[in-house]
Amino acid sequence: MWHTEAPRILVSRMSAVGDTILTLPVLCALRNRFPQAFLGWVVEQKASSVVLEHSCVDEVIVLERGWFTSPSSILAARRRLRRGCFEIAIDCQNMTKSALAGWLSGARTRIGCRGKYGRELSPWLNSLLVQTRRPHLTDRSLELLAPLGIERPEVQWKFPIAAADHDNAGQVLRLAGIDGDFATINPGASWLSRRWEMDRFAAVASYLGRQHKLPTLVIWGNDRERNWAREIVNQSEGQAILAPPTSLAELAAVLNRARIFVGADAGPLHLAVAVGTPCISLHGITRPEDSGPHGKPHLALQVQHEVHSRRQRKRVDNYLMRLITPEMTCQKCSELLERTADRAEIRDQGPGIREQGSGPVRGGIHHNTPYF
Repeated sequence: MWHTEAPRILVSRMSAVGDTILTLPVLCALRNRFPQAFLGWVVEQKASSVVLEHSCVDEVIVLERGWFTSPSSILAARRRLRRGCFEIAIDCQNMTKSALAGWLSGARTRIGCRGKYGRELSPWLNSLLVQTRRPHLTDRSLELLAPLGIERPEVQWKFPIAAADHDNAGQVLRLAGIDGDFATINPGASWLSRRWEMDRFAAVASYLGRQHKLPTLVIWGNDRERNWAREIVNQSEGQAILAPPTSLAELAAVLNRARIFVGADAGPLHLAVAVGTPCISLHGITRPEDSGPHGKPHLALQVQHEVHSRRQRKRVDNYLMRLITPEMTCQKCSELLERTADRAEIRDQGPGIREQGSGPVRGGIHHNTPYF
């Protein structure tokens, strides 16, 4: 057990929007155990919007990408981190840069992973190493809280959605011509090895429209994904609709209203889980046990998995994803829709709805940009 009920704790998860979302339960568990604690989070700019408005964080320290590549930027980061007077740093990324941030903060207790998940220089920069046992990134991150007396906490997300973003989501759906239940599809994935073909997504959208009377809103986050989304719409036999551009918070509010989400292992999948949307995830190069949708009633689909290094996973093609057929995915969609007819099964406390001006202290600027 920690010796004080009001410790100053820094969570370090620097980058990747999806992985940052998967780490939010750490913040919730810390706040539940230590209501009086001062909780900080150090993050790089790209993923900062995930935590800037979270109800459980007191300060978000936003660093630019590459902040650790020059002595001057390292010293600047040190000055910012030291102002927090942190006693404990929790390295949820377990890489050199995330562990370095904890070390620079001056925290005497720096918790990280022992073994294969403790990568690069993190085992040497962290002072207390935990042998994690569970494979999923969310569960592994929560295991790091054991030295603080937190064992197997309830998994909560409390993803922040402002009332204005709920209003904007309604406008997005009106622009798309949607006034009832709908499905969402996201074709995006950062690695080729995680991508599925657009004609297959289109076949799923067509099935959802014909079989379940659900129009499909195809979401996207950059110009390339918008082109993929248009391909899906054009091949969907009139059952899919191209989403307008959205910020991350607006997308969260849209997903919160969706009946079902279908997509690969990427940030929007984990965002959909965090706001309570039933999900079908498609896996090729990654394992559902490691990074699939966390908890029930979500369903993951994988035909075959082969072990590759991280570098290989970035470089190989999507031959494993192509083993998943539209028919398999449609069957899973029907199964999930039947399971979640009232969606009550996955509602815990719902998304955190925040009024403007009630957010935490911000260590950076929150830009209202597309989600990826």
